[in-house]
Amino acid sequence: MIKPSIEDLTKGKINRYELVLATAKCARELTDDYTERRAEAERKIASKETDKTIAAMLKLEASDEKAVKAAINRINSGEYVIDKAEE
Repeated sequence: MIKPSIEDLTKGKINRYELVLATAKCARELTDDYTERRAEAERKIASKETDKTIAAMLKLEASDEKAVKAAINRINSGEYVIDKAEE
């Protein structure tokens, strides 16, 4: 059984296709944000601006969780809102 279920995620307001698109978009945003923060941390370490490690500079829970799983959790919690375009 998948948790949360597709019915829980769509809440009868959107179809599965819209859910897939929203999940992919949210996952891409999460991945891009992590990539930018990691590049900035690596730049600071290379230029000796900080003595911290990359792990200390980045939010570890964000890097440990897969982007799609994190996106689904954000959609389920309401942190990421799917804005259905009016037809």
